[in-house]
Amino acid sequence: MDGTKANTTTISPRKPRVMLYCSPLIGHLVSMVELAKLFVARGLAVTIVLMDPVYDTGATGPFLAGVSAANPSISFHRLPQVELLESDHSMIPALAIARHSNPHLRDFLAGASPDVLVVDFFCSAAVDVAAELGIPVYFFNTSGAQILAFFMHLPVLHGKSTRSFREMGEEIVHVPGIASFPATHTIQPLMDRDGASYSAFLNVSLNLFRSQGIIVNTFRSLEPRAMDTMLAGLSAPPGLSTPPVYCIGPLIKSDKVGVKRGNECLAWLDAQPKASVAFLCFGSLGRFSASQTREMATGLEASGKRFLWVVRSPPSDDTTTEPDLDVLLPKGFLDRTKGRGLVVKSWAPQGDVLAHHAVGCFVTHCGWNSVLESIMAGVPMVAWPLYAEQRMNAVFLEKEMELAVPMEGYDKDLVESKEIAKKVKWMMDSKGGKVLRERTQAVMRQAKEALLEDGESMATLAGLVDAWIHA
Repeated sequence: MDGTKANTTTISPRKPRVMLYCSPLIGHLVSMVELAKLFVARGLAVTIVLMDPVYDTGATGPFLAGVSAANPSISFHRLPQVELLESDHSMIPALAIARHSNPHLRDFLAGASPDVLVVDFFCSAAVDVAAELGIPVYFFNTSGAQILAFFMHLPVLHGKSTRSFREMGEEIVHVPGIASFPATHTIQPLMDRDGASYSAFLNVSLNLFRSQGIIVNTFRSLEPRAMDTMLAGLSAPPGLSTPPVYCIGPLIKSDKVGVKRGNECLAWLDAQPKASVAFLCFGSLGRFSASQTREMATGLEASGKRFLWVVRSPPSDDTTTEPDLDVLLPKGFLDRTKGRGLVVKSWAPQGDVLAHHAVGCFVTHCGWNSVLESIMAGVPMVAWPLYAEQRMNAVFLEKEMELAVPMEGYDKDLVESKEIAKKVKWMMDSKGGKVLRERTQAVMRQAKEALLEDGESMATLAGLVDAWIHA
């Protein structure tokens, strides 16, 4: 990159301009903002480019306002809203919006002339624009290395069979470098190989190999087998070269943006013994039927253990309304569990709760941001996956990383109360639960070491940034 000459003998390199192109999904946006902050701290000029979501869960606006106020050195640019076609409704909205946004993205990038473009997984369509404008493009994978290894290998799986994952049923899917899993656990939009989302994801997989590199929100020692396999070229389809893969995590939400009602949770936890509380929280989109919610209440009561439970309205209700606990929970439940249990409506400060000494286990939907927060807090997990890649994450957490036990029945219509009581008690009381807690705390120490200035993740990040500065 051209340096800017001063009147002295020293040459000060110009700040490389890096554009981060993000999908409107809040979980992806949180990670992208954390990546932006790392880049800014290392001397890069950063702009986050956002697609207009067409739909909005209400979470992104307040989050972005808080981030913008706290980080004035990160600039934001929102692309104009696009119209979705009738044919797009069979596809994941974020993928369709990204494709239709390409003309707006091209206009913006042509004027801004960034040195590097980093795209979210769902913004893969931007690879064509970057190629046309001659801008080096990198992917940012907000999930782990094992999910990345799966997507790298998807074209190979596609070529080996003419059957859909849905038709395979409980048949085991084998992918190099990751734990095998039942076909039923594949990401839902991939179930039908004739579907629009399947074709779009297959294209995403191939676009990975057109990039200059892939940045992953993980740390190498958490997923060494997947990393070794990818870097050896064993995940890639024949004839395609694997780009460099950079593990720069764990990146977790650090801003106290939008915190509300958190004090009640934390004050209650202050009064509980160390590692005595089961924390149940299922992400921004995690909702259960009224019958499953009652089953959870019955199980928690039967467990006899302390619990902090975030309850949201069932999916059929207006998602903006607070849950009616009197209607949702069994009669008398709140009175009978008063003192040893706390039910919180809709939201809790998850990172702060997990970091609290009173929390002994985390019943989670296995979203990757939540997994990383749990690891950073050294809290073992009970896996109850709900959507996206979470069923695959649950398998990896149990079989490969050994950081979780599954809540049996999560793939059926209803998880029974006796299973909920059994798993919570096992986690809190058993020798196996103790071993899992010790294992999680050892991995927590590895995660924190990775984030030290000379740790594996920060050294990887520094090397990447340095290459951009001196390109």
